Amino acid sequence: MTIFNDEDKKIGIIEKISLWYRFDGRHIPRNIMEGIKNIIYWFPIIWKDRNWDQSFIYEVLKHKLKAQANYIDTKDRHTRAKQDARRMRLCVSLIQICQDDTYNTEYMDYAETDFWFEDVEDKPGYSTIKSDIIWEKYDDYFKKYPLIYKRVMNGEGVFSLEGRDDDKQVIAMNIGHINQDRAHKLLFKILESNINSWWD
Repeated sequence: MTIFNDEDKKIGIIEKISLWYRFDGRHIPRNIMEGIKNIIYWFPIIWKDRNWDQSFIYEVLKHKLKAQANYIDTKDRHTRAKQDARRMRLCVSLIQICQDDTYNTEYMDYAETDFWFEDVEDKPGYSTIKSDIIWEKYDDYFKKYPLIYKRVMNGEGVFSLEGRDDDKQVIAMNIGHINQDRAHKLLFKILESNINSWWD
């Protein structure tokens, strides 16, 4: 609402109402409609929101970026509008990759593993899980990411290769982890570099 100072006392009540309506009041119906649209748009996200982990933060951010990308793309009011919308949609895709843990699980498509439980001999009632790789095509996976493969073979990665540098599954797990971390960093690098210019 517009604030009036001491000099404005000279303005009569009719003029004050006229000024208020001109700058604030006439927008009230549109603001109410916009608020109702926002409630409807955000309701499914807020309804399912929990304070458990980053996935819910990502969901809110993804929803907001989708809406803003569509708005800026549709209005197209400045020279970078289309580019800004594309970058926002790229961020939405990267958020989905982070939520789905896409790269951390990708290596599993290149092998099939059989799992089973076996009783622990000296502990009756306890079982341990065992696994055996039935088939694997990890070499195809390594060819897909040759530079990351080199980094892993040079010791990078969260899963140690010490004493098992020929363990293809551990190499593949490290490649997946590095790629997932790269997607996460790229998302926030794009946000950091662009978010202040995303306005209409």
